[in-house]
Amino acid sequence: MAKDVIIACDFPSGEETLAFLDKFQGRARPYVKIGMELFYAQGPDIVKRLKDRGHPVFLDLKLHDIPNTVGRAMEVLSRLGADMINLHAAGGSAMMEAAMEGLSRGGGQRPLLIAVTQLTSTSQERLEQELLIPRPMEEVVTSYARTAKAAGLDGVVCSPLEAGTIHAACGEGFLTVTPGVRFAGAAGDDQQRVTTPAGARSLGSDYIVVGRPITQAPDPLAAYEKCLKDFLTDNNE
Repeated sequence: MAKDVIIACDFPSGEETLAFLDKFQGRARPYVKIGMELFYAQGPDIVKRLKDRGHPVFLDLKLHDIPNTVGRAMEVLSRLGADMINLHAAGGSAMMEAAMEGLSRGGGQRPLLIAVTQLTSTSQERLEQELLIPRPMEEVVTSYARTAKAAGLDGVVCSPLEAGTIHAACGEGFLTVTPGVRFAGAAGDDQQRVTTPAGARSLGSDYIVVGRPITQAPDPLAAYEKCLKDFLTDNNE
């Protein structure tokens, strides 16, 4: 199974995004994540602009609504050419099945569809006290993953700390896309369940999503190449 590093391009404008990616020209065409900030600022055209530059695109909009609404939205999003799209597993199996149907309606090759389990900013304490879910995080995340697989999805977004458990429950071919990745010694920022790129590899992550450690680095290309090396090289820790 292919593994890769996805750069979270959480910029407020298309111009800043393209200027950042200009630093990679002639060296790499990294997989990039378009999140809500950039998509809402620039609209669907930003997906086409990045695809035209040769970048694989993860469209991170985390849809969560009634099944009919999500299914119709996915039918529209399927036309943009993204390689991966996500939604919230908390929307339930009917919503996820409708999303898959919407993505597949246009025929041809569809994007990968993955489900967010619990955000990496969610701690066990918050899970219990604010979301009123009195189960261990790993159990909750694995249950969401099983539901997503049963609905026909390709994988989930989870913490690297849960990737191995999800593969054990859902199979090695079920993708784990993991934010919450930082270089050793770096601040976790608003992330709670984190590890290093090398740690994510050893825990079984298929894709890691890395934002500020690359986008705010003095040399983003060097930081990206370090991420690739740490994540893709065996016995790097």
